[in-house]
Amino acid sequence: MSRPFIIAEMSANHLGSLERALKIISVAKECGADAVKTQCWYPGSMCVSESVIASGPWKGRELRDLYSECETPWHWYPTMFAWAKSIGIELFASAFDIESIQFLEKMGVRRHKIASCELVDLRLVKAAARTGKPLILSTGMATYDEIKAAVYAADISTSNVKTTLLRCVSGYPAQPEEIGLGMIRKMSKDWLCKVGLSDHTPGTAVSVAAVALGATMIEKHLTLARADGGPDAGFSMEPHEFKQLVEDCQIASEAVKDVDYGPRPTEESQLALRRSLWWAKDMEPGSVIDQYSTKTARPSTGLNPILLPSIMGKPLSRAVRMNTPVLEVDLNG
Repeated sequence: MSRPFIIAEMSANHLGSLERALKIISVAKECGADAVKTQCWYPGSMCVSESVIASGPWKGRELRDLYSECETPWHWYPTMFAWAKSIGIELFASAFDIESIQFLEKMGVRRHKIASCELVDLRLVKAAARTGKPLILSTGMATYDEIKAAVYAADISTSNVKTTLLRCVSGYPAQPEEIGLGMIRKMSKDWLCKVGLSDHTPGTAVSVAAVALGATMIEKHLTLARADGGPDAGFSMEPHEFKQLVEDCQIASEAVKDVDYGPRPTEESQLALRRSLWWAKDMEPGSVIDQYSTKTARPSTGLNPILLPSIMGKPLSRAVRMNTPVLEVDLNG
């Protein structure tokens, strides 16, 4: 199993500064992320009423004000894309409306993502799928029928789209007991596509467990420092934590590789410490081996103890002495 594709979610952690956004892109590269993701929406398209109040960690704030603060300005994108390309990391975005998909296409994104709240917007899903680019669908809050509708909308829009579903709990932060990582295998079976995890839990444990269960993509929020504040700071990783995430996911992916039975390379030196068959007394040629003839002891110089039933009742081909290993030559001459 190869290491999962790891996405550093910038979200609002740029705190309204292009310089900080570019720094986050650089740090993501240094931490080993494969891509950085932003959020892209057409100004004014997110809400129809200023009276909509946010919940979760943003409880009490008007959504329109919140989205204004979190917005990644469109005039930043050419600079961000150029910088990401220059340092060798992919940059893409969650598109929240069709205008944003069209804009991101002009920027040359390699893939599109539909966020959990937008999964039910099938026109948006179809528009993203029609680009022919790989498509990521986040499934926070989604029912089986809602996921089915989105996957169907993506598949009928183009035969070339490669869809990845992200298991997601849209809690900020989400609690580990809510995640239900068993859904990764279920979703992979139900929809015959790759499945990853958009992880809003603290730490690396849930992401690592997801990799062990077959997750092919991990998404985590990245900030330069939680103490800097911002709407998403509380559930974002700092650089040293994100680097640990990448390393832990790499280890997990290596640990779940398929192997066969038998000793692994690091076990070779331990084989000598296994028990083997040794003669428990002096015996002359022709003596018949019985339950009192042998014992097991270290090192593994003698025959494997699992062979004992097959040598019981056989005569010795030569004399043996107590505390010497049982060898084939003792039986077969």
